Amino acid sequence: MSERVKYENPPGACPAQGLYSHVTRVKQGDTLYIAGQLSVAPDGSVAGKADFAKQFETVFANLGDVLKGCGCGYNDIVKFTTYLVHSQDIEKFMALRAALFPKIFKGPLYPPNTLLIVDRLVKEEFLIEVEAIAAR
Repeated sequence: MSERVKYENPPGACPAQGLYSHVTRVKQGDTLYIAGQLSVAPDGSVAGKADFAKQFETVFANLGDVLKGCGCGYNDIVKFTTYLVHSQDIEKFMALRAALFPKIFKGPLYPPNTLLIVDRLVKEEFLIEVEAIAAR
């Protein structure tokens, strides 16, 4: 976590149901509202068609590029909203997140996350989209 972003699980709150915290406290700084990141390859094509793991990896790499371009990093993230197209991918999402988050966050706590299942994303081939709020 950065000095200005602190993740918390307040006393009396139920246990988090995954790698997230119930609250983020931000001390100061600009707030960045980052559009949902998709599995878009550098040439603009869909990366990992029908491959959830590849799309997950690309989405978080693209998010990292946006953060870096804004002078931030993953530890400046205040909150995620994750959109999945198939409920069958929830278990894969949880496993991939459990493997990735300890590598990109200082931990042991992680940003709040809301996970939604939607009918589809902007293109049929997209399986996951992740938007974020960050403090700079």
